[in-house]
This record gives sequence, C-alpha cells and structure tokens, in this order.
Amino acid sequence: MTRVLVTGATGRLGAAVLPVLAGAGLEVRAASRRPHPGGADAGPAGAARPGGGAAAVEGRPAAAAEERLPAAQGRGPEWVVADLATGAGLAAAVAGADTVVHLASAPYQGRYTERVDVDGTRLLLEAARGAGVGHVLHLSIIGVDRVPWGYFRAKLRAEREVRAAGLPWTILRAAQFHGLVDEALSAMARLPVMAVDRGVTTQPVDVADVAERVLALLRAGPSRAVEEFAGPEVLAMDEAVRQWQRARGVRRPVLPLRLPGAPGRAFRAGHLTTAARPAGTVAFADYLARTPRR
Repeated sequence: MTRVLVTGATGRLGAAVLPVLAGAGLEVRAASRRPHPGGADAGPAGAARPGGGAAAVEGRPAAAAEERLPAAQGRGPEWVVADLATGAGLAAAVAGADTVVHLASAPYQGRYTERVDVDGTRLLLEAARGAGVGHVLHLSIIGVDRVPWGYFRAKLRAEREVRAAGLPWTILRAAQFHGLVDEALSAMARLPVMAVDRGVTTQPVDVADVAERVLALLRAGPSRAVEEFAGPEVLAMDEAVRQWQRARGVRRPVLPLRLPGAPGRAFRAGHLTTAARPAGTVAFADYLARTPRR
C-alpha cells in the first residue's frame, strides 16, 4: 500500500483523513467533484452541482476547529477531479492506486443521494476493479442495517455494492460526528424551545479518532468484515442537549418529543450506538470545551 485515493476529500472526515495518511508516509490522491485550489494535477472535470466538494461526508465542509490532526509529512495530496454522479474522471482517479478510501456521500438529497451513494459507488468500484486496486475501505454509518430510514437504506445498498464488487474490502461504520451533532443542536436552538426524544441515544465520535482508525484499518489490510466505531460514551439526547447548552452558554427549555414510526422506534432501541471496541477517545463534552460555537 503506497498510493491511496480518497474520495470525499473536501468533506469533514476527508479533510481529517488526508493529513493522517500523508503523515504516515503514504502517497495520497484526493478526489473532489470540482477543481480544488491546490489541485495543479487535477484531472478532467465532471459535471458540477452547486454546493461544495465531492459529495462531502455528512454533507458539510471540514470544520478545522474540530480536528486535532498531526502535521502532514512530505508533500501534500495530489488533487484530481472525479464525479461519482456521472462517473466522469473516476478511471483516471483510480489509475495507479493501490487502495481506495471511499468517504464520499450526498446525504438527504433524494434521487441525487441514490446517484452518488449507490450508483456512484458502483461506478467507482468498476473503475477500481479495472485498475487492479487491492483494497477498498468504505465508510458507512452505524445502524444502516437496523434503522429503516431513506438515507440509511441508501448507505446499506452502497455496502452491498462493495461486498459484491469482487474486490478486497473493509467497511467502517462510524457514529455521527461531534461537529454534526453540534450543528444540529445549534439549528434547534434558533427556536424558543429545544424538543428532543429522551429515549433516543447517541454516541458521537471525533473525526480525528475516525481518521486514525481509517489508517489502522489500511495498515491491517482488507478484512472483508464490517467494523463499527463510535465515541467513548453513550448519551441520551436530553443529556447531550444539556452538555451542549452548558458549553455554548445557551438557555432553552427542553421539551419531550416522541419521534414517530419505525425510525423513531429504531433510534430509541439504541441502533445509533455500539458496544464495539476499539472506540474513540474524545467525549462530546471534551469536543465542546475545545471548539468555539459555530
């Protein structure tokens, strides 16, 4: 393993993974849907769609304050342009790569989510097979096999594409990132009250911990197994809200809300959490203490 292609490189996790891999001495190629400012080596552009890089993980750009990342050693990544929605640039992106770290996703965008997460994953895998890639590490989400929810279903179908592609693979299911939970609670706090389902539990994880786990799994080689990876503690949602309010200096009444239907039952059953080890090291309260309010 010397050259690693990272999809979703402009996303929250992608921006954390790039310096970790480079710091480990790997030759990193970073794929973005549109030309990156540092991308002198960019390949042919695919069709662009408004709003960000190559289907950024969790649909958000990187949040620099969240990461506690080592400085990259040696040169920076080689930036290339590839579009999962159309397949443009994928063959050039995987050419010469030993490993693909597939982080790209387009959450909660209807048919476009299907085009990127399912169809785009299939196109990427076809290109990787043609290039002789020896390991595909695919990022997924804890609970995709247990939560009957549209985006999770798309992620589960993407996992099936990875398993069926005939390539050596590893699937890493991560919990929600601290920054994503922070942003969701910030949005809720714009209202006079914060309504939460107290039966729902969460186990948010730091992107720097996930990035280090990605590196460890690459070093271990393809496992043909699914691993779950979450933060060090399980929180009831009302406790997460209390921690967030204390850290952010926000005071809002917290009202009980019961999420309806099968997704609500799955969330209350703890399907966003895991007992799997290893786990991350940064608790949500620690993340909040070191990260300015967004």
